[in-house]
Amino acid sequence: DVIVTDNLFGDLLSDAAAMLTGSLGMLPSASLGAPDAIGKRKALYEPVHGSAPDIAGEGKANPLAMLLSFAMMLRYSFDLGAEADRLEKAIATVLDKGIRTADIMQDGKTLVSTEAMGKAVVAELDRSLS
Repeated sequence: DVIVTDNLFGDLLSDAAAMLTGSLGMLPSASLGAPDAIGKRKALYEPVHGSAPDIAGEGKANPLAMLLSFAMMLRYSFDLGAEADRLEKAIATVLDKGIRTADIMQDGKTLVSTEAMGKAVVAELDRSLS
C-alpha cells in the first residue's frame, strides 16, 4: 500500500507502522519524485530505520528492510516487477520458515545473524530460479 504525505507526517506514520511488523528493521521506504517530460523520475530508496551504530559489526542488524527497499527500486525505477516479486517472495518464504534476526525473534523460531539472513534470502532466490 502507498500513503502520500509530507515528510514529517510520513515519518510518524512509518514509525507507527513498525509496530505492525514488529520492527523498524522490516520497513522499506521510497521517496519518489514527479515524472519528468519523458516519464522518468528521481527516487531514493532506503530502509526506514537509521544506521544503528551501536550494533555495527555485531551481526545483529536485520537486512530485510534494505532488501525490500531494493525490491521497491526494481519495481518503481527499473520496471522489473517480476524480479521485485521474486525477491519479496524469497523474503516471505524465509520468514515462513521461521528464520529471524534478533529484532523479530520469537519463541520456536531460529535466530540468525545479519549475514545468515542475507544468505537465506539468496538461497531462496536461487531455488526460485532452478
